[in-house]
Amino acid sequence: MSARTAPRIAAMRPEHAEQVLAIYRHGIDEGDATFETVAPSWPVFDAAKLPEHRLVALDPAGRVLGWAAVTAVSDRCAYAGVVEHSVYVHPDARGLGVGLALLNALVASTEAAGIWTVQSGVFPENTAGLALHHRAGFRTVGTRERLGRHLGRWRDVVLIERRSPNVR
Repeated sequence: MSARTAPRIAAMRPEHAEQVLAIYRHGIDEGDATFETVAPSWPVFDAAKLPEHRLVALDPAGRVLGWAAVTAVSDRCAYAGVVEHSVYVHPDARGLGVGLALLNALVASTEAAGIWTVQSGVFPENTAGLALHHRAGFRTVGTRERLGRHLGRWRDVVLIERRSPNVR
């Protein structure tokens, strides 16, 4: 897998499903990306993500290098402009700008739709993920200590967010 040239960002489509879920499984297996322990089926994944904000980064051959997607935080109208996001990059494409390209495209997509807050929770051990988000304009809100148990141990979660300066 190579990302020597800037990846092409495209809408995530059903034909990307196998590669998207494989990248998700890599993140799950590494142990510092999510509380999940198994990747969902494509129908479950597909139903959970807002369709207008699901992106993939593709290499020149059309292989998926990474993906980003959002879910609604709440169905309450006060939170209509708040989403939680995920971004995952294939291990072979890390450090090549794929994650930043995805986050920049995701921010553009959500701002165009009037979303004012993009947030996520990141394990503090995921220092590369935290650094990536800070480069993309996210800030650390705080650390939620011992938020949940994961693989037999308590895990802290760093809450990060990006507030749109354009949505008022």
